[in-house]
Amino acid sequence: MFYSFARIIVRFLVFLINGNAHYLHKDRLPKGNFILVGPHRTWFDPIYFALAASPNKFTFMAKKELFKNPIIRFILVHANAFPVDRENPGPSAIKTPVKKLRKTDLSLILFPSGTRHSEELKGGAALIAKLANVPLVPVVYQGPLTFKRLFRRKPVKIAFGDPIYLDRKSKLDDDSQKKVEEQMQSAFDALDYSVDPNFKYVDVSKKPEQNN
Repeated sequence: MFYSFARIIVRFLVFLINGNAHYLHKDRLPKGNFILVGPHRTWFDPIYFALAASPNKFTFMAKKELFKNPIIRFILVHANAFPVDRENPGPSAIKTPVKKLRKTDLSLILFPSGTRHSEELKGGAALIAKLANVPLVPVVYQGPLTFKRLFRRKPVKIAFGDPIYLDRKSKLDDDSQKKVEEQMQSAFDALDYSVDPNFKYVDVSKKPEQNN
């Protein structure tokens, strides 16, 4: 109930702030639960991912420090978030999302790189997808990277790729995991190119200006 209500409010606020969002290839989203995976380019791209993939509902990871504040904790818990220790993830970082994917109607938003300041893909997405027996769905965000630029109403584009299905019976060793990571990265690159052949992501945390 809270998630559905919050999504309505957030959709309205996002429209007021920007109002120039375009969701591409939504027909590629599979039925049932799945894991939405994409490069983490701005702090609000998960919001756009969730809105773009509506009416699907999502769970997502949030750093455990955020749960120390009672107000933020209330919002996160009711928005289907669960805490993760980024320094020492532990087994729960895998077990919790697998359980939610298998036993609820919630899909998962996951950034394989972990943070906005890393481009290296980690292996957690493939493992969770295999254990939960759900596909990985590549997605990319192109648009303003700062809240200030979002107010300028420049276009925001979210593009979904074809689902990546993992063979649950095959062993997920280092080689097969690397192949999945390469498949995801290839999908991100192809989606970016299909949206804008001249697109180039620039980390605004490192440079004062960027091309969006």
